[in-house]
Amino acid sequence: MMDTTLALLGIAGAMTVGAMSPGPSFVMVARTAMTSRADGLAAALGMGAGGLVFAIAALAGLQAAFLAVPALYLAIKGLGGAYLVYLGFRIWRGARQPLAVAQEAVDSSQRPQGRGKRTFLLGLATQVSNPKTAVVYASIFAAFLPREVPLVLALAVPAVIFCIETGWYSIVALALSSAAPRSAYLRYKVWIDRAAGGVMGLLGLRLVWSAVRGGH
Repeated sequence: MMDTTLALLGIAGAMTVGAMSPGPSFVMVARTAMTSRADGLAAALGMGAGGLVFAIAALAGLQAAFLAVPALYLAIKGLGGAYLVYLGFRIWRGARQPLAVAQEAVDSSQRPQGRGKRTFLLGLATQVSNPKTAVVYASIFAAFLPREVPLVLALAVPAVIFCIETGWYSIVALALSSAAPRSAYLRYKVWIDRAAGGVMGLLGLRLVWSAVRGGH
């Protein structure tokens, strides 16, 4: 039970850091929220649904691979950790790059609103169409999942992922739909991104070291 809890906490922590790093999903939700808070929240729900799809797919594929080739577990764990190090480096290096949504704030009355269903589907499509997101999910799951995934973990992981993705992007939608929080985020973006990149890189190094030691 302790191993299951640790695996779930590890996945949740890494996915939270990953969700917080700017990317196409962040930009889509931010731009939508700047025109309509309700549509921004609908987009956030779409991101959560996309995360649920990725979580189920990654769980099924990795579990099948581990059962078919047990030695593959350590190899994928090491590669997953290495990718997290690379991702952390990319986030850190790109911290000073201006966010594309910085110039997007306009009078909300100039743009159509109230497209909840359409915006939800657009958020879902944005999430599932990003190949980098699939790689991140596979890397994190491969790094933290045990060789044999217990049923309770298989059920808990997708639910936790949905809550993380929906929760984070809801925060983004609520914050960036108001001028003051948006300005504050853009002001401290460099430090937020560097913190996220540093945490992701350290997680990756820890997982690579664990794989080198044989999974201990």
